[in-house]
Amino acid sequence: MADNPRQDLYLEISRNLVDEELRDLRNYVSGAKILPEGFVQKADAHQICNQLEKEQKLNPGDLTLLADLLRKIGRHDYAEQAEKIAESERKGSPKPSTSQLKRKGEDGEEFPVKKKPAPCKEEELPVPVPVGPAETDPESSSLTDVFRTSVKTYYELKLSHFKPLIWNDNFTLELNDIFTQLELIPKHEKHLKSSQTYNRSESMRGKQRKELKSLDDLFNPDVTGLSTAPRCILIEGEAGGGKTTFLSKEALDAVSQKTELGIRNDIVLLIRLREVREGETIEEMVWDQCVPKTTEGIDVQSIKAVLQRNESRVLFLLDGYDELRPEARASKQAISELLDGKMYPNSTIVITSRPSAGVQQYTRPDCHVHIMGFSEEHVEKYMWQYFTAVGNQELTEALAKHVEDSKLLSTLIQTPIFLMFVCLLWEEDQEMVSTGTMTGLYNNLLTCLVRKYCKRKGVDMPTEGLPTEVAESLLQLGKLALEALLRNDTLIELAEVEREKINWELLLKLGVVSLEVSSSKLHPRKQLNFSHKTMQEFLAGQYVSHALLNKENVELLQLTSISKALELSNLLQFTCGCDSRAAQAVMEELGSLSKEEFSHLQPDDFQKDKSHLVAHVKSHLPVKPEIKESVNTYKRFILLCLDILNERKGTNVLQAVSRALPVIIMNHHRHRKPEHAALKYYLENIQSSQFPDRMILELPSANSSEALQYLEQMFTSPIPSLRLDLRLDNVRFDSPDETDRLVSVLKNVPGLRALDLSFTNLTLSSLQPLVQGFSHMSLLEKLDLSWNPDLGDAGMEVLQVGLSSVPHLAVLCLRCVGMITVGMSSLAPYMRHLVGLRELDISYNKIGDTGLESLTDVLPIFTAMQVLDLCNIGISPTGMRTLVPALCQLTRLIKLDISRNTIGDPGLECLAAILHHLTAMKVLVLNYTGISDRGISALIKALPHLVQLQVLDVMGNNIGDSGIVSLVQTICQPSSLDMEQNPPGDKSLTTAPHYNNTLQELYIGYNSGVTGAGLGRVARLISALPALTRLHMSGYRDTPTHLSDTAAMALAEALPRLPALEQLYLQEISMEAAGFQAVVQAAEEHTTLERLWYTVDLVPKGADTTASCLKLTNF
Repeated sequence: MADNPRQDLYLEISRNLVDEELRDLRNYVSGAKILPEGFVQKADAHQICNQLEKEQKLNPGDLTLLADLLRKIGRHDYAEQAEKIAESERKGSPKPSTSQLKRKGEDGEEFPVKKKPAPCKEEELPVPVPVGPAETDPESSSLTDVFRTSVKTYYELKLSHFKPLIWNDNFTLELNDIFTQLELIPKHEKHLKSSQTYNRSESMRGKQRKELKSLDDLFNPDVTGLSTAPRCILIEGEAGGGKTTFLSKEALDAVSQKTELGIRNDIVLLIRLREVREGETIEEMVWDQCVPKTTEGIDVQSIKAVLQRNESRVLFLLDGYDELRPEARASKQAISELLDGKMYPNSTIVITSRPSAGVQQYTRPDCHVHIMGFSEEHVEKYMWQYFTAVGNQELTEALAKHVEDSKLLSTLIQTPIFLMFVCLLWEEDQEMVSTGTMTGLYNNLLTCLVRKYCKRKGVDMPTEGLPTEVAESLLQLGKLALEALLRNDTLIELAEVEREKINWELLLKLGVVSLEVSSSKLHPRKQLNFSHKTMQEFLAGQYVSHALLNKENVELLQLTSISKALELSNLLQFTCGCDSRAAQAVMEELGSLSKEEFSHLQPDDFQKDKSHLVAHVKSHLPVKPEIKESVNTYKRFILLCLDILNERKGTNVLQAVSRALPVIIMNHHRHRKPEHAALKYYLENIQSSQFPDRMILELPSANSSEALQYLEQMFTSPIPSLRLDLRLDNVRFDSPDETDRLVSVLKNVPGLRALDLSFTNLTLSSLQPLVQGFSHMSLLEKLDLSWNPDLGDAGMEVLQVGLSSVPHLAVLCLRCVGMITVGMSSLAPYMRHLVGLRELDISYNKIGDTGLESLTDVLPIFTAMQVLDLCNIGISPTGMRTLVPALCQLTRLIKLDISRNTIGDPGLECLAAILHHLTAMKVLVLNYTGISDRGISALIKALPHLVQLQVLDVMGNNIGDSGIVSLVQTICQPSSLDMEQNPPGDKSLTTAPHYNNTLQELYIGYNSGVTGAGLGRVARLISALPALTRLHMSGYRDTPTHLSDTAAMALAEALPRLPALEQLYLQEISMEAAGFQAVVQAAEEHTTLERLWYTVDLVPKGADTTASCLKLTNF
C-alpha cells in the first residue's frame, strides 16, 4: 500500500501491538476523552486511528497526537515512523510507505531495488522466514510488488466480466452488477463442536441474525461482537446461490483496495478448490491458479518466500469447499492444514461452501455468513438487466407479475441460477415457466436449448421428446454426471467422455456443458464443466430414472444413510420427477432407511419447548443429544419426501411417502411453498388407513389472516382419521370472528389431538367461540392457553363449561392466564372428570393458598399425573401443608415445579417428608423459594429415594456453603446404600470414586450464602456427575462471588471430566485473569460445551474474550 503510507502504518500498528499495548492505547484514548469509551473498548488500533482521522484529530501533515499516544505505550519505533510520514506530507514530497521507510539506511538513502528480480532459488530461501508486516530486503520487496501486480492484472483480465449463460453471448455482466444478500449467523449457531453438521432450516432465520451490507461489516465490532478482526470467515449458501461469483467480486475488489479486506491485506489469492489435487502445496495452488504463466521471476519457491515474508497481510479466498476432492481434504493435506492454522496461521481466510460440507472439521470460523441469494427488490432489477441485454425489455413487467403469483417460482428465484433459467424460458415460451416442479422447469430448459440448436442448424425439432442423437448423448453424459456427483466432483475429464464415445461437441453446442482448458501448469487437462451443478444433478437424475426403469438396482445411488440422501436431495428430486416408477423405487429405499434410523423416535420427541421463556430448565426432561440430532435430521427428511412428492405425484409414490413418514411435522413458512403444496396433495389423496401416527402443523408468529387462510386451504373437507397437533402460538387473534373461523376449519379435523393457542392475545370474547367448538374436538388430548393474561377469572368460567366436551384431555396448560383465587376455585370442580390428566400447568397465576386448597380437593383424582407446574402461584408454608397430602397420592409424578413460591424451610421440610412416595420423580424445581441450609438438610435426607432424578434446581435461595456442598456431595453418590455408609459431611466422599450417571441438569447458582470457597469445593466434586449437560453455579446477584485461581483451576480441570456438558453458567462470578483464561480455554476445548455464560462487567481487565463458546451478559 505504497500509495497510502498512513493506512500502511495504521494496519502495521494494528497487526503488531500485543494485547497489553492495545489495552493501554484504548485506556489512554478513552481516559483522555479523545474518543468515546464505548467505541474505543471494542475497536482495534486500525479502527482507532481511522476514527481519529475521521474526527480531524490526525490532520494532513500532523500526526503529533498519534506519535504521543504511541510513545505513551512504549512504541517509539512507530512514533518515529508517524513523524516521518507527517514530515513528508508537510513537504509535499512523494509519500513513502512504511516498508520504504524501513528500507532506508541511516543516511536516508534508499537501497537499490531490482525492477525484475531473478527467480528465487530454493537454497536461497531463509529458513525459517520471520513473519513480519513488511520486508526489509529491497529484492524481496520488489519480488512482492511483481507478484502483487501480476495477480491484480490476472484477476482484472479473468474476473471483470462473465457470461452466466454460456449459450447466450449477448448476456454479459460486470461483477459490479452482482448483488448478493448476506446475513451474519450468531456465534451460538455456528458453534458446532459435535458430529452434528450445519443444516439450513427454519431456525436459521432467527431474530438474532443480522443482514450485512458487505463483508466490510465483519470488521465492525458492533456487528460481530468480536474484539479482534476475524481470521476465518465461512460463507455458506445453497447450489446456485452465487457463492463463486460473489468470491470473484471480492477478489477483484480486494486487489483494487475497494474493501476492508483489500485495505487490510496486500496479497489476495483466489483458489478454486475444485482444481486442487491431493498432495499440492499452497504455493503450488497459487502458482497454478493466481498468476499468468508468462510472469517472469515468479515460481513456486518465490511464491513461498513472498507468502512467508508477508504472512500477516495475505488473504486466501477459498472457493467451493464442498467441491474439494475427498483425498485433498484429508487431515494432512495443505487446505486442511491452512484451515487448521498449521500453515500461514497469521493470514486471513474467506471460504465458501454448501452447507454440511464439513468445513468446521478443520476450523472454527470467527464469522459465519449465509448467502441468501436475491432479495425481492433485486429480482426485478436482474430481470430488467437480462431482457435489456437480449432486446426484450418489455417482458420484464409481465414476468415479475407472474413470479409474484407463482408459489414455486417465488421460492426458486431467490437463487440466481434459477432466476436466470426462468428469464430464458420466459423469453422463449411463457407457458414453459409454469410447470410447478424443478424437474419440469429443467425439462423445459433442456427442450428450449435443443430447440435453439435445431433452429441454428436448420433441423426439424420432433413434436415429442428430443432428437435421438441428442437424447442418447444426454443419457450417456448423465451416467458420467452421476459418477462425478458421487465422488463430489463437478468436472468430467474429456478423455473419459471420449472413451465413452459421447458426442461432446454436440453437448457444447447445446450449452449444457462448456469446455474448460485448464490453465494449470501442474495438471494440464481438458474437462467438461456443467453450466451449473443443478444441471449436472438433473442429467444424472434422468440417467438414474432410466436405469431404474431398466431393472437396475437403486443401489447405484449409494444411499447408505438418510444423511447421504439429504446430501443428494436435488439428484433424488430430479430422479423421482422423471418417472413414477423411479420415484416409487427411490421412496421405498428411503422408507427402509427411515425405519432403520428413526424407529426410536416418538411423537413426544417433537414437542416444542417454551420453558426458556421463564426459566433455565429446558423441558420436562432433558433431551439426549442423539435424540435432538435425530429429530433435526428427521425434519429435513420430511421436507425431502414432500419435495419428491411435489415432483412426482401419484398413488404409488404417495403410499411410499406415507410409509416413510410415520410422523409429519411441518412449519408454515413462505419459503416452503412446494412442500406445502405436496402436503395438501397428501391430505387430499391419502387413504385413511395410511395416515401418519401424528401430524404436527406449526404456524408460529404468523399473521392471523395468513394463518387462517392457510388452514382453510389445507383442510377444505373433513379428514376424520387425521391425528393432528396444531400449534398456533404467537398468532394474534384479535376478534371473535377470527376464532370462529378457526373453529370452522377444525370441524374438518375431528381427530385434533393438540391445540396450542399460547401467546395468541385471547380475550373473553374470542375464547367463547373456541370453547363452543370443543364439541367438535372430542378427541383433544392437549390444550395450551398459556400467556393470555386477559382471560382472567371470567375466561376460566367460560373454559370450565367446555371441559366436559373434551374428556380425553391429558395436558392442560394455563400458565399466566390472569387467574386468581376465584377462577381456580371455580374451575377446579369442573376438572374432576379429566381422570386421564397427565400434565397440569397453572403457574404464574395469583391463586394463593385458598385457590390451591380448591385444587388439592381434586388432585388425588389425577392418579396418572406426571407433570405438575405450580410455579409462582403464591403458595406459603401453610399452603404446602395443604398440598403435601394430595401430592402423596400422585405416585407417577416425574416433574414437580413449586419454584418462586415463598414456602421457606418449613415448606420444604413438609415436601421432603413425603418424597419417599414419589420415587418416579425426575425433575424437581425449587428455585426462589426462600429455603436455606435447614431446608436443604431435610431435602438431602430424602434425596436417596429419588434414584431417577435427572434435574434438580435450587437456584436463587439463601443456601450457604455448607448446604450446597453437602447437597452436591449427596448427589454425587450413586445409591442410597452409599448414603447410609457415608452420611452427609463425611470427608471421604470428596475422594471416594462415586459417580452419579443419572443427574443431567444441576442449578445451584444465585444463592446468597454461597462463597467462592464453597463453589471451589463444588468444582472439585462435580467430576462425579459425568452425565451433566447443564450446570448453573453463578454467584449471588447483589454481591458477586470471587473465585480464586485455585478454585478456577479446579473447575477448569473438572470440565473435561464432564463429557456431556452443553451449558455452563458462571454469571456474577469474578476471577483473576489466570483463572478466567483457564476456565475459558477448558470450555473452548470441550467437545460438547456450546455456551459458557459470564457477566461482561466481571471479565478481568485485558482478558481474551474471543472464545466462540463465551456468551457475555449484563447480569
